[in-house]
Amino acid sequence: MPRAAAGSAIIRASWPPPITATVGASGTGGPYPAIPTLSSVPRFTRAELDAFRGAVVPDLVGDGVRLLFVGINPGLWTAAVQTHFAHPANRFYPALLAAGIIERPIDPAAGMTDADRAYFVGRGLGITNLVARASARADELSTAELRDGGARLVERVEAWRPAVVAVAGITAYRAAFGARKATVGRQPDPLGHSELWVVPNPSGLNAHDTVATLATAYRAAAEAAGVV
Repeated sequence: MPRAAAGSAIIRASWPPPITATVGASGTGGPYPAIPTLSSVPRFTRAELDAFRGAVVPDLVGDGVRLLFVGINPGLWTAAVQTHFAHPANRFYPALLAAGIIERPIDPAAGMTDADRAYFVGRGLGITNLVARASARADELSTAELRDGGARLVERVEAWRPAVVAVAGITAYRAAFGARKATVGRQPDPLGHSELWVVPNPSGLNAHDTVATLATAYRAAAEAAGVV
């Protein structure tokens, strides 16, 4: 099974638990308040999560990325633990596991470990967002923000040259690229030199999809990228 080359540069956030992400982030985070936990899954109050509005989660991209997933923007839980798709109700990592894109579980709710991050990028996978700032809901973003995010995504894709870019969310994709008639799946035109796909949003708020249907969509993009 294909693997990406190792050796991406690492930066470290300033508050525990240790957080790593690759250089080339959409922005820089913190300092934000560290929130102690009594178990592997943090328990945040609304006020604690609200403190992370506007925070940034660095891109998770290694050398030789082949399949780049693009979220809409970080949620507040994701910003708090500095890990993409981290909310316990988010189905991103279970769908990747069900699809065979990853071969061991990743539990992101308290933040990815260094080993998790190395494993993820070592499989040729990467994650970025259309919009860098964290919000409680994606519908808090303006169309202008999404359009700007689409333009910046083109620049990052040109720099990273993944085989496939998979934008997770058809509504956000339509707004970001002015493609009002776009549908889920492979898009007719590439994004730079990369094949472009739109896949379903794994958020728990997306009631139209299950882990199984997400896995099917993600597997198709992964096969196109050559990572499965």
